[in-house]
Amino acid sequence: MGEKAHSWFGYMGQILRVDLTKHKFAVEPLEKDFAEKFVGGRGFGAKILFDEVPKGTAPLGPNNKRSLQ
Repeated sequence: MGEKAHSWFGYMGQILRVDLTKHKFAVEPLEKDFAEKFVGGRGFGAKILFDEVPKGTAPLGPNNKRSLQ
């Protein structure tokens, strides 16, 4: 079997974002340097939440994000 063009040791090269409020989804490319810096689902999730959730956001508030790895 041949190796996939963008196979990075099990990573599929994509991030799926789902907006449950608007019932929409988007597939984003996973940058190789991001995958190397923040290894694994927990690392990806932690970095995305750190960058996108404002300081002081209520844990169960409507502006918080939910992350599944």
